[in-house]
Amino acid sequence: MTDSHCFDTSRLDALFAPRSIAVVGASDQASKIGGIPLDYLLRFGYGGALYAVNPRASRVQGLPAHERLAAIGAPVDLAIVAVPQSQVAGVLEDAAAARVQSMVLFSSGYAETGSDGTAAQQALARRAQEAGIRLIGPNCLGFMRPGHQVYATFSPAPGGGLVRPGRIGMVSQSGAFGAYAYSLARERGLGLSLWATTGNEADVQLADGLAWLAQDPETDVIMAYMEGCRDGPRLRAALALAQERGKPVVMCKVGTSALGAAAAASHTASLAGNDAVYDAVFRRYGVLRAHSITDFFALAASASIARAPKGWSIGLFTVSGGVGAMMADDASAAGLDVAPLSDAAQRQLREWVPFAAPRNPVDITGQVTNDMTLLERSARLMLADRQFDSWLGFFAAGGLSDAFWPVLQSLVQTLRTHHPDTLLAVSTLCPPERRDALEALGCLVFADPGAAIRCIGALARLHETPQALPAMADAGSALHLPAGMLSEQRSMALLAEAGVPVVQHRLVRTAAEAAQAVQAAQEMGGRIALKVCSDAIAHKSDVGGVALNLADAAGAQAAFDRILANARQARPDAHIDGALAAPMVQGGVECIAGVHHDPVFGPVLMFGLGGIHAEILRDVSLRLLPITRDDALAMVRELRAFAVLDGARGRPRVDLDSIADTLCALAGFAQRAGATLESAEINPLIARPREDGGCVAVDALVIGREAA
Repeated sequence: MTDSHCFDTSRLDALFAPRSIAVVGASDQASKIGGIPLDYLLRFGYGGALYAVNPRASRVQGLPAHERLAAIGAPVDLAIVAVPQSQVAGVLEDAAAARVQSMVLFSSGYAETGSDGTAAQQALARRAQEAGIRLIGPNCLGFMRPGHQVYATFSPAPGGGLVRPGRIGMVSQSGAFGAYAYSLARERGLGLSLWATTGNEADVQLADGLAWLAQDPETDVIMAYMEGCRDGPRLRAALALAQERGKPVVMCKVGTSALGAAAAASHTASLAGNDAVYDAVFRRYGVLRAHSITDFFALAASASIARAPKGWSIGLFTVSGGVGAMMADDASAAGLDVAPLSDAAQRQLREWVPFAAPRNPVDITGQVTNDMTLLERSARLMLADRQFDSWLGFFAAGGLSDAFWPVLQSLVQTLRTHHPDTLLAVSTLCPPERRDALEALGCLVFADPGAAIRCIGALARLHETPQALPAMADAGSALHLPAGMLSEQRSMALLAEAGVPVVQHRLVRTAAEAAQAVQAAQEMGGRIALKVCSDAIAHKSDVGGVALNLADAAGAQAAFDRILANARQARPDAHIDGALAAPMVQGGVECIAGVHHDPVFGPVLMFGLGGIHAEILRDVSLRLLPITRDDALAMVRELRAFAVLDGARGRPRVDLDSIADTLCALAGFAQRAGATLESAEINPLIARPREDGGCVAVDALVIGREAA
């Protein structure tokens, strides 16, 4: 997996920036699907060449009607196709003959209808590719470019009012959501550079739209609504391109409860889950994920108005102590640093207002009503003292007051002049024209201070410089795993060869060998575990195939006979190699680590604490491969229960470097195995202090897959 997917976005220019448009199935009735886009293009002033194609009419909405595309006799960049599914194949052949460059296909009746529709869609995509035609759809609402008066859509949304041209691009897989979002953008006053829906994605996918916007000089911020992805490398490459070009991507991804397609194969896959993998993708590329429609638009608007803060520190200013406490809590939850002001600054604030709360949040109280100069003096003192990366002021309903408005406007102008690199935000109720005036100064405006802090926290992540990804493993060292499950012995051997520290173990085939193993452990002052060893038995305890804490030869012999008998009774079809004997590992913290092949994005690495933390609390962290060592350490530190590893309540601190090295070794093994690996899981991985030898894999399971 790499991010080197090459996008030929220049071929999308004919689609999204057409110099000539033909509407196929054009209707004289502006209310019909074939009439709406033609009406929009005429009414809203499209400046390129415009043609109507309708074999049963001589004129359509005042334009000469052509029998077919090839009869136009002039170049056509974009064909808007509004005909029944039964006519589409013929239109496509006509478009190929006319050398049409791109096509928007409204028609339904394809993959959304079942297997026959899927086959028809695949044939459509193949023929369009052969003809060199870029196709958006089928079963889509089309797209719009407000700044160029291109309205290749039958959505009723523009009929209710046009969104203003701007520098936010929006791509949606859903037409219905896209139309709703268009209307919300219009009401919010957001300016759009592109609005596009991708429908069934026979050719142009959401990723293609993202990549085109990443290179579009008229776009600064990208909004995307996603329901799923079929081509993981394509999406990763598009997000990498946007990140490289410094264009924030705000993503609304639905389906947070769906489990991954490979969930049944291992704990690793089921713990990852489909949506958690998407989260890992978004984290890798700095995507701002919105979990509500409100946040979707707030994040996009904020990213378009203000530059991302340079760090995590924030100054909080309020005229209400209670709201200040709420803002401090929200800032902490968002990962922002609410550092206190210096003692000198706090003394100065108390001199001005003896009953103020001067620490941070700074509560200047209602005294501001008596002395409005306190606002600017206090805010400037805060920023001069700490040089906060962000500053947020809460002014209740002050923005509605004619008396307070000039003070607020002057405050923002002054702070912007003296602190141009600080992200400024205010939370107040105010009419749209006042909000617009403050936003024109690069100041974010929110009614809800909690929403303000969520946005600031999200934007703060954009300042983090993405790490260069490590190179993929050398192809010369590739592993070719056999399909199917490997025994614990074979799994441990493969992982040990890859650099994973594994517990000492030996395969015993007789009760006498089991006795010898426990005698060897006794000499070391320990006990052993016996586990049935078979390529066909994944969960050994489920078949009674595990015996623990064996301390004498007789007990080991009896345990060997018992667990093999249990396994043979439960799985008479399974070939059993014997039992794996290993010393019991005492102490430490039980963890789980694994990698599984996600059907969309490929290998995904997982780490978490074992037991209840992984199974019930789902406290795990994920990364796409390849990873850096810093990624591995970050995976460990971002667990909610990290304190358990870090020496909470007097426990010994485990060797974090050893865990990171193990995760890197596991990732390297997965990269070398490539498409032949379904999953590899270490469960448990015992994390111990450095003086005790660091972490060690106690059990492992590798599953190979048929390479495509």
